[in-house]
Amino acid sequence: MPTPSGLLDCIERYFAHAPRPDGRVVAAGPLDVPVGDPAWPYPARPRTGETVTADDVRAAVALQEQAGLPVGLEWICECAPSAPAAVRAAGLALEESPLLVSVDPVELLMPPGVRLYLVGADDPQLPRYQRLASIAFAHPGPRTDVDTPAGAVPELSRTAALRERIATGRTVMMIAVEDGEPVAVGSHHPIDLGGTEVSEIVGVGTLPRLRGRGLGAGLASALAAHARETADVVFLVAGDDDVARIYERVGFARLATVGIAGRPEESAS
Repeated sequence: MPTPSGLLDCIERYFAHAPRPDGRVVAAGPLDVPVGDPAWPYPARPRTGETVTADDVRAAVALQEQAGLPVGLEWICECAPSAPAAVRAAGLALEESPLLVSVDPVELLMPPGVRLYLVGADDPQLPRYQRLASIAFAHPGPRTDVDTPAGAVPELSRTAALRERIATGRTVMMIAVEDGEPVAVGSHHPIDLGGTEVSEIVGVGTLPRLRGRGLGAGLASALAAHARETADVVFLVAGDDDVARIYERVGFARLATVGIAGRPEESAS
């Protein structure tokens, strides 16, 4: 396992590389703004070690709006100390979330009768799994990928983007099924960074009426185990401290803090 600074470097390189297969990256001063398919958007990010100003943030927001993308910035706080003041000065809402890395994986058993399945690119139920995630994240829970405002992108486009990612191995999706019904969903996104594979676990969500049974923790444990079969570094960003404590019980440790900025009305929704 790399040192904490080495882990942060790996994760920063992961974030810098992730959007490049899906579009171009445009510079707005010290910010990199991915411009690609609105069905799979990425946030703007400051380059490590560079100072961010409010004007830089406004320029990044303008690029996102011109491209029909949701407004969003994200950064590792320890690597971009100037970002919080800049986004606030630019009028964006700011949230901070714990970043955790898998260091001592714990294998959890799912409740009796619940089975886990990997999702194939041609699975006809894929739109149903996406709707499950939408229901789960309409309520407080862990962070997922940059959210596109509801109705902004046709569901067929979002499903097509996800099918392509699963087919090419850029997304590994897993579902938990009970009595024939999908009840929880999550994914990880592996990337090979010149011989070092890094994967982020995202979008672990459970149907609200079934929370408190350990489904999310069990699914996160299974995703981490699957990712670690090939990945050198496995990490996630939790929605808040309560969610982070759940992940700590399955072998994740806090490494840093992630800042997430967006339009105030979007952040509150």
